[in-house]
Amino acid sequence: MIVAIGSDLVAVERIRRVYRRHPRRFLERHFTPEERAYALAAADPAPRLAVRWAAKEAFAKVWPQPLGWRDVAVAHQGPRPVLRFSPELERALAERGLTALVTLSHERDYALAFVALITQPSPATG
Repeated sequence: MIVAIGSDLVAVERIRRVYRRHPRRFLERHFTPEERAYALAAADPAPRLAVRWAAKEAFAKVWPQPLGWRDVAVAHQGPRPVLRFSPELERALAERGLTALVTLSHERDYALAFVALITQPSPATG
């Protein structure tokens, strides 16, 4: 069952400007090492950074408690994006029986993310 849906739209140029002004501080403060490596592997990291920023913001809209920027990360499971969480947040999701699904898209000017927070049916209720 869907518990909450969050979305976020980010202008890629906005992220590009911040990244150019403070590259190291921006990357280390907001992205995990894996996210940084993935983004920096591209000739232009701004779209990859922007879509990850959008995913973090979209998740923040479905989660009722304050988060740190690196509590949520975008990874890949094959070609599919997935969210990874800090151990504390992973534990909180598990305690509530929640799973987060994410979908991402980016074009030249914008990056978009949708996050759905869902519950899994228990084996007894199927």
